[in-house]
Amino acid sequence: MSQITKKYITSDELKKHNKPDDLWISIQGKVYDITEWAKIHPGGDIPLVNLAGQDATDAFIAFHPGNVWKYLDKLFTGYHLEDFKVSDVSRDYRNLVNQMIKNGVFENKGHGVIYSCCFIVVLFSLCLYGVLCCNNFWVHMLSGILLGFGWIQVTYLGHDSGHYQIMTTRGFNKLAQILAGNCLTGISIAWWKWTHNAHHVACNSLDYDPDLQHLPFFAVSKSLFHDLTSRFYGRELTFDWFARFFVSIQHFTFYPVMCVGRCNLYIQTFLLLFSKRKVPDRAYNILGIFVFWTWFPLLVSYLPNWNERVLFVLVSFCVTAIQHVQFCLNHFAANVYVGAPKGNDWFEKQTSGTIDIACSSWMDWFFGGLQFQLEHHLFPRLPRSQLRKISPAVQELCKKHNLPYRSLSFLEANVWTIKTLRTAALEARNFASPVPKNLLWEAVNTHG
Repeated sequence: MSQITKKYITSDELKKHNKPDDLWISIQGKVYDITEWAKIHPGGDIPLVNLAGQDATDAFIAFHPGNVWKYLDKLFTGYHLEDFKVSDVSRDYRNLVNQMIKNGVFENKGHGVIYSCCFIVVLFSLCLYGVLCCNNFWVHMLSGILLGFGWIQVTYLGHDSGHYQIMTTRGFNKLAQILAGNCLTGISIAWWKWTHNAHHVACNSLDYDPDLQHLPFFAVSKSLFHDLTSRFYGRELTFDWFARFFVSIQHFTFYPVMCVGRCNLYIQTFLLLFSKRKVPDRAYNILGIFVFWTWFPLLVSYLPNWNERVLFVLVSFCVTAIQHVQFCLNHFAANVYVGAPKGNDWFEKQTSGTIDIACSSWMDWFFGGLQFQLEHHLFPRLPRSQLRKISPAVQELCKKHNLPYRSLSFLEANVWTIKTLRTAALEARNFASPVPKNLLWEAVNTHG
């Protein structure tokens, strides 16, 4: 039998196939046409579009279990990448993943889900008891605190179910996502998947990562002062006089805004679910939101007067601000860049754009495993119970390749974040960078 001759294309030729209607990627040197697959990809089309026209091996390995590789065959174009190379960092990363697979760490989820579910039931039960069965003002406020902590723990559980299967089947896992996200927190799991997968792939890209696009209220870099186009939202991130005013005081408004940041998540949920954009399981997501906006207002209505109702909601939102702040600490003070993510520097980009939060093991429940932010970004399918165990190997790999591994205390991470916001705020007050202003802005900022 004659030997089959391989067909090759160069990286430059691959780059030409980088549009939604002509989308090719390379994995392990083999070229795949994923134009049609991107439309039904469970992780959404945006991560694939962001990596279009280039090698995406490390990202593919990070997000997919081994049993997914077989589905690539039907997408194979017949071409191989002529100048395919693997960097030393990527080779070590892939070796580490293979070793983890052999050790079964991706399948060893521990009993974290059971513990989390029990804890959530206790928190919500105590909240319900405090509101429905007690008439004391302080008990009602304590109930609001418990509800806030319950939402935090539910969010961690929803996050876990979105990255790996925490239930016995995919159907039950999807049910857990809808219950945890939509029904209990009012935040759509469809919205979370849409933004979160894009964030992972384009970690800390100012124009591709939605988690850094918070104008007009926050800007972590002066690069956002030049009207960047959000490749995620498909619109211009306008830095006008309104944005300049709020950014110029962002180091003062950061924590107050975080206290009501949950309102923005509700708004974003409604904007997505009732948009023309294709939303997976739209009906289930809307039904889950309807469940939340039934039980939550009903619970609040049982409080005796409007003062307590408003305070109850504010208290619960302020508690969840701890989690919103934590998410910012993991990335705001890290390195940022402008442009699309590149598939051949996956490990480097994750180390550059993430910051870990150092804490004792007994506090892991509080941070939901996301204090190991770098480990989570490198191995998003890894159960949270395994993150602390794999951390030493990640640190060793970073040290070997002279890459940053930043692990700060919760207090230190807050200080770094506020310094980053203050630096950008002072830059925003620089009149050498003109934007449309009004007299109010000039009056407030004349004396810095």
